[in-house]
Amino acid sequence: MRVSVFGLGYVGCVSAACLASMGHEVIGVDVNQVKVDLVNDGKAPVVEERIGELIADVVRTGALRATDDVREAIMGSEISLVCVGTPSEANGSLCTTYLERVTEQIGAALAERGGRHTVVFRSTMLPGTCLNLLVPILEKYVGGTAGVDLGVAVNPEFLREGTSVQDFFDPPKTVIGELDRASGDAVQALYEGLSGEVFRVPVPTAEAIKYADNAFHGLKIGFANELGAVCQALGVDSHQVIDVFLADRKLNISPAYLRPGFAFGGSCLPKDLRSLVHAAQRADVSVPILAHVLPSNSAHLQRAVELVERTGKRRVGMFGLSFKPGTDDLRESPLVELAERLFGKGYDLKIYDANVSLSRLLGANREYIETRLPHLAHLLADSVEDVLEHAEVCLVGTKDPAVLSALPHGGAGPLLIDLIHLPDAEARRTEPGYVGLAW
Repeated sequence: MRVSVFGLGYVGCVSAACLASMGHEVIGVDVNQVKVDLVNDGKAPVVEERIGELIADVVRTGALRATDDVREAIMGSEISLVCVGTPSEANGSLCTTYLERVTEQIGAALAERGGRHTVVFRSTMLPGTCLNLLVPILEKYVGGTAGVDLGVAVNPEFLREGTSVQDFFDPPKTVIGELDRASGDAVQALYEGLSGEVFRVPVPTAEAIKYADNAFHGLKIGFANELGAVCQALGVDSHQVIDVFLADRKLNISPAYLRPGFAFGGSCLPKDLRSLVHAAQRADVSVPILAHVLPSNSAHLQRAVELVERTGKRRVGMFGLSFKPGTDDLRESPLVELAERLFGKGYDLKIYDANVSLSRLLGANREYIETRLPHLAHLLADSVEDVLEHAEVCLVGTKDPAVLSALPHGGAGPLLIDLIHLPDAEARRTEPGYVGLAW
């Protein structure tokens, strides 16, 4: 199929490259010329496992190219995937500005193109957004009826940053919210040959499923972290407790996310929880559990700050900054928040993350870091050794092999505060100079 993908962030970039590798002819579209140029040069605009080599391959074969011209993309495709961001507004509500803008542009181009074209929304949005906001925009510009003159569908993604290419090719499920049968058929044809059960459901159901998934992931992480903190206070090994808990496959749940570790973050869970709680409040529905997942997450992050404060030391090192290993995504990273809090308290901070370089940050990542941690350029270290030499206490938030191999043992070097349960955490627990966040 001839496919256009709007938005070349993590979801759009991975979707475009993977679809191209499956034999589709793909055009990526983005307003950021740097991203467009990177893709056309066979380079990935994001840091993500396997994505660099994949983009290089499909660009070389001609299966993928990029442009900033919406009209060109629409004229050259029969189905469009919309993967633009839907960030949180200041009050927690969903920002649909980018969705509305690209939908207007697609509608205008479709009016000129003629013929049936299917518009598929992969962006996360609350139930009712597609039918009540986006479909009217398309119908206004096209001058036709959705489901008759043009196809419309919602196809939420379930890609985890760091393993998104693997998740694309081996999805837990494929959800297609179809306005009409032909629209659903077009989307299902895109993913022919992939594993995982396919669910063809009404459009609002598809919109809600993404929120159900992300709210529960956040709840699982918050639950595991609260349990870990209680177990630590009672002298119990939280990871042993969770191992037994997870062994019950009949009554308990999947082990995904259920590991005491650091606070969650990223571009999905926090903003989706906020928008879901905001929507519940507007509907006068009480959601005490969901409403307290984010405060619980924030309290867990504060535990790390308090561990640093208790040391009485002022020179602090941090390993890791992106919200997830193997990516450069800094949006709502709990490690960025931790760095911001420590810097604000006057700590002398040095940070190392192999995937984070100010010169490489683009778009939302650059805007976010310039807003939240504008002094980052002065805080970034060039090597693991620079951080270890600087620090009296080190916060370890990554399992980067280069970091793990350099960490001192037996109390030598700086005090280590383990945020992620290091691979050798059990052995380190008896060593002086080691503290686990919740174990």
